[in-house]
Amino acid sequence: MEKGMEQLLEKAQVLIEALPYIQRFNRKIIVVKYGGSAMVDEELKKKVIEDVTLLKLVGFKPIIVHGGGKEISKWVNKVGKEAQFVNGLRVTDAETMEIAEMVLGKVNKDLVTLVQQLGVKAVGISGKDGGLLKVEKKYSDGKDIGFVGEVTEVNPKVIYDLLEKDFLPVICPIGMDENFYTYNINADDAACAIARAVNAEKLAFLTDIEGVYADPSDKSTLISELTIEEANKLIGTGNIGGGMLPKLNNCIDAIENGVSRVHILDGRIPHCLLLEIFTHKGIGTAILHDSETKFYTGA
Repeated sequence: MEKGMEQLLEKAQVLIEALPYIQRFNRKIIVVKYGGSAMVDEELKKKVIEDVTLLKLVGFKPIIVHGGGKEISKWVNKVGKEAQFVNGLRVTDAETMEIAEMVLGKVNKDLVTLVQQLGVKAVGISGKDGGLLKVEKKYSDGKDIGFVGEVTEVNPKVIYDLLEKDFLPVICPIGMDENFYTYNINADDAACAIARAVNAEKLAFLTDIEGVYADPSDKSTLISELTIEEANKLIGTGNIGGGMLPKLNNCIDAIENGVSRVHILDGRIPHCLLLEIFTHKGIGTAILHDSETKFYTGA
């Protein structure tokens, strides 16, 4: 009985630790960029959606922006095409664009279903709905990579309307240019642009790495919190490479444009969102404005 009581008290302690965060972020908008392994593994997918619905039910206003790269590649291969990438961006001809839009639409409605199974109302939209994401053609180092879009304008009215009516928006990164052509958008870019436009309190990236390392070859150098100044210094060392560099630049850009905190999390860890948002130390890397107070002091 004593052991059982101890476990119950531990659970109570966890809830008490979460209290200041629930108070601080109540009614605040949190954008969750959902991608990587956490989208492919069914068990992880369920846990991510549980996290987001819990955030909603304790008074936050979450928005999911999702990718679907692995799923798109699978369907592109099924029609006998080979997925091509330039600097990490998918080369998207008209046929690939059609496949991408269909696949992302399916992924979007699957996520809506999962949210609704947990008793929260969700609405799935793309950047085309309500003129949410306006884009122009994106080039990669001067190379034409097809229907890949750079977000030029966000009209968040449709998001605000959904949040006001107590829906959880689930957004897929497809947008239109001024001539109404359809473009695929990098999901990180879309999440950043949306977070800026709605003045999100937090933007969380679910990735396939634990966070930002001072030395990528040494896993013990994971950084819990970084200011913009520290992040820029880190980029200057040349230690940040691969997919982390554009992600970190996106984070800095989001914070400079009004987002309070950006979190880079390992989506392969079950309930990573709850652990990062509701515990003192967190588990990933939080990037914050130079004027913000650090939560984690190394204790």
